[in-house]
Amino acid sequence: MPFIPNTDEDRKKMLHKIGVKNFDELLSPIPEHLRLKEPLNLPPSLSEFEINKLMQRISKMNLTTEDCISFLGAGCYDHYIPAAVDYVISRPEFYTAYTPYQAEASQGTLQIIYEYQSMICELTGMDVANASMYDGGSALAEACHMASSIKGREKVLISDSVNPSYIQCVKTYLGSNRVIHIPLNNGRTDVSILKNMLSDSIACVVIQHPNFFGILEPVNEIGHLVHLRNSLYIGIPLPISLGVLSLPGDWGADIVVAEGQSLGIRQSLGGPGLGILAARKEFIRQMPGRIIGRTQDIEGRQGFVMTLQTREQHIRREKATSNICTNEGLCAIAACVYLTIMGPQGMKEVGELCYAKAHYLAERIKKITGFSLVYDAPFFNEFLVQTPVSAEEIVQALIKDHIFAGFPISRLFKQHTHELLVAVTEKRTRDELDYFIEKLKEIRPQEVAPQAD
Repeated sequence: MPFIPNTDEDRKKMLHKIGVKNFDELLSPIPEHLRLKEPLNLPPSLSEFEINKLMQRISKMNLTTEDCISFLGAGCYDHYIPAAVDYVISRPEFYTAYTPYQAEASQGTLQIIYEYQSMICELTGMDVANASMYDGGSALAEACHMASSIKGREKVLISDSVNPSYIQCVKTYLGSNRVIHIPLNNGRTDVSILKNMLSDSIACVVIQHPNFFGILEPVNEIGHLVHLRNSLYIGIPLPISLGVLSLPGDWGADIVVAEGQSLGIRQSLGGPGLGILAARKEFIRQMPGRIIGRTQDIEGRQGFVMTLQTREQHIRREKATSNICTNEGLCAIAACVYLTIMGPQGMKEVGELCYAKAHYLAERIKKITGFSLVYDAPFFNEFLVQTPVSAEEIVQALIKDHIFAGFPISRLFKQHTHELLVAVTEKRTRDELDYFIEKLKEIRPQEVAPQAD
């Protein structure tokens, strides 16, 4: 039985309806040399059992954080995920990435999103949060668009210490000519230069804290400067750090965005992520996505409803704030379960563990001949290491010892070949940290085989 059971007569009717004589005429806009003339060279079909064996064999070719000691970060981290997270999100009523239509009939889904929004507000110190963003980068782009609409200004200032992929995402949304970079000084935003860059044409200033290089930014001082020029302050915290670091609301942030992967979501080859977006109450009408609210019916019973959903299908096009609406529901539910299990004390403890273990490792690395820290500045759980051979060579050399040594910065900044970004989470044991140190001590420039071009 074919997968698409249309008869020849069905096809004729469809082609007639769209005004073409045959299938070739339908494809006529595609250049002749790009059209496939022969059947695809596919292998014979396999049974379910055979497919399972094949996929398992292929998957075993991968190395994962289950097989290796991971120091990978740069926006995606290897944190412990309590078993209850997977249990809850695997329940059939939640195991869909999309908000059901006739949403009010799905009270359980709405309630858990409401609880997620409430916890994000508490975590960030903001008044309102939504639950509809793809990832940290797209959430930032939406926030910049939102700030520009609120202020009626075109330009946005983004620190060079913000994750480069986020900056690229903003440029894709807004256009490169609207984005102005703020330079760094010793790995942090240069406040003296920022002060002179602020003007009446700046809609917002974007600061990541801890920043892409792991360094803590002078967020309070920057917030004061931004508001003096009546611009909006967009903060990008690392959510897992908020049990020990100050909340963005306390910095004076007006809009907060973040990548929520660290809150109970697996790394999964870098995705999917969870875009967090929260703001002060006065900006609720300009927020993209959906907001779930709690109410009572006429009999006084608790109920949950979609309170705001400013997409074009529901309101006039000129009043819509953004078309982004595909709901990262399952990721938001995972974050909600994670935050519920951890609670304020758990978040504090995991933050303290990340901080303490990262600083232990950094101190040990500094004592290895040829290694040093690139920046002499406070950091949380991630730091940039100057290496005696190229960072890429170290990463390749240590994979044979089942260690993911970190992220070579040269993959984003070609000239920085000898800089390795190292992240430490609460999962790393003392033995693993010491083992990493011993392997780094074995690195000698003459012993590392040159890589092929």
